[in-house]
Amino acid sequence: MADTPPPAPAPARVPAADRAYELTKDLILGGGLPGGTLISEGEIAERASLSRTPVREAFLRLQAEGLLQLFPKRGAVVVPVGPGEAEDVLELREALESTAVRRITRRPEGLDALVRQLSELIDQQREPARRADLGAFAAADEAFHRGIVTASGNELSERFYGTLRDRQRRMAVQLLRVQPQRLASLVEEHTVLVDRIAARDTEGFTAALRAHLDAHRGVTDH
Repeated sequence: MADTPPPAPAPARVPAADRAYELTKDLILGGGLPGGTLISEGEIAERASLSRTPVREAFLRLQAEGLLQLFPKRGAVVVPVGPGEAEDVLELREALESTAVRRITRRPEGLDALVRQLSELIDQQREPARRADLGAFAAADEAFHRGIVTASGNELSERFYGTLRDRQRRMAVQLLRVQPQRLASLVEEHTVLVDRIAARDTEGFTAALRAHLDAHRGVTDH
């Protein structure tokens, strides 16, 4: 008689505070809780089927990240993205992505694979764009731009770009909420960026990227 295989280990249980943190953060970054919204521990606790204690821990983490401002006995307010912060993020993104492409085009090996990868990411954006799914599109948009920086092989740039991830996603949702007609245009602008990379046209890429990012300027959370 064959030995009975040991049972599969049970999946690790996510701590309650982490669940509350991920839920609240996803609501903020995905536009479900716009800047200026007042939320309570009880509201999140009810959504997550948790007690208030782990939600309180989650709120403290989000306050440390600059996403919430806590008011004792009242709740928390979602911190809006200010125009100065938005401009800083856009300037850094332009510098990091343009520098990444200059480095990529100096080493043509792997260029074809990168173009295929970015083209696949563009294809993944088309369905969220068609459905006007702002959260899904913003996540796909972030993956596309991060893929460019990652392909440069500069680990310092990649790590720093990762620190902009949350802000980038949130700003994309803000833009698309105000200008939903931009969804289809953004997909086509990404296609232009890939075409410039394929042609090793670094100056053309930088110009196209600047025009692409300009749409975010002046759009801040409310």
